[in-house]
Amino acid sequence: MKNAAYHISFIGAGNVAWHLAPALENVGHFVNEVYTPDGKSAKKLVGNLYNAKIKESLDFSDSPSQIFILAVPDDAIQSIAQEIKLPEQSLMVHTSGSKGLDVLEYSSAAATGVFYPLQTFSKSKKLDFENVPFLLESENKEALKILNSLAKSLSKNIQIVSTAQRKQMHLAAVFACNFTNHMMSISEKIMKNAQLDFSLLHPLISETIEKSLKHSPKSVQTGPAKRGDLETLDKHMEMLQSDENVQEIYRLISQNILDNQ
Repeated sequence: MKNAAYHISFIGAGNVAWHLAPALENVGHFVNEVYTPDGKSAKKLVGNLYNAKIKESLDFSDSPSQIFILAVPDDAIQSIAQEIKLPEQSLMVHTSGSKGLDVLEYSSAAATGVFYPLQTFSKSKKLDFENVPFLLESENKEALKILNSLAKSLSKNIQIVSTAQRKQMHLAAVFACNFTNHMMSISEKIMKNAQLDFSLLHPLISETIEKSLKHSPKSVQTGPAKRGDLETLDKHMEMLQSDENVQEIYRLISQNILDNQ
């Protein structure tokens, strides 16, 4: 590995840590410790690592690690950052897309930052980090160099962004990823209710995503709302009468497409 090898500890063992910790080891870094409140998920993650140990408390004052990664739910970041005890010259980062640097400001770390992989994580699906964008932030120049080196050991796509930019990107990602997936979930339910196989829509979904990534999504929009086909829109609304929530989603999105021709 061309980049420096770092000693790292993880606080949290959820989906992000599950993928990130082994990936860092595989490119030559050292994951020394994993902490979770109950220890159970830490034990599972440690089982996938080389020499990491379960940390039973937030007292890391004697830790051999240089970098401490908070891979925990957003609402827990600030309280853990204030409680954790760290060694001198430590760098602590969180992996959140929606939280700023300020949630780490009362920590005992010598420097703080953000190490945000812009990707959706599921424990059941293997992930290649090479093309995953890493969004970095720190007010400390030396810390930013370390985070840049760490990210470059995993990915070819590194961006230094402000808290405001990262929050906007996280919002955009919710629309592009979470909402899109929820729309497919609704689609799957409609197909199932009609005793049809959802896989019939796979080619259509693949073609739509491919076109959206190759061109401007707005320029390749199709469908009854795009065409101004009000008769079809009305029929679809009638078909959705049994589910008022989905009917309202359909109405709002269709109206938004009509308004943005």
